[in-house]
Amino acid sequence: MTKYDPELSLLFRSLADPTRRSILTRLAETPARVTDLAGPTGLRLPTVMRHLSVLQEAGLITTSKDGRVRTCALVPGALDPARTWLDEQQAVWEARLDRLDGFVMDMMKDSEE
Repeated sequence: MTKYDPELSLLFRSLADPTRRSILTRLAETPARVTDLAGPTGLRLPTVMRHLSVLQEAGLITTSKDGRVRTCALVPGALDPARTWLDEQQAVWEARLDRLDGFVMDMMKDSEE
């Protein structure tokens, strides 16, 4: 069994919400003010701020404040741990399927003989 990684769990939890994924998609284009991020969601500002807090806690975004304006930006490479984990899982399952394929092929050869 693999070790439990709380940071990876936090990352996947933050990606589980469609609003947060939408915010990340917007921030992939360019940094944006919180009010600009809140507009398309149809959510009230405090709700959007909670979503941004989750994304920031997971290390996916950073925020900066200039006067009364808070700007958010995507953190480059923040999704790398998730990508690494998914690649590892893909390799495990491909190996399992290769072994299953080999087993089935051997069974078919044995039944032909």
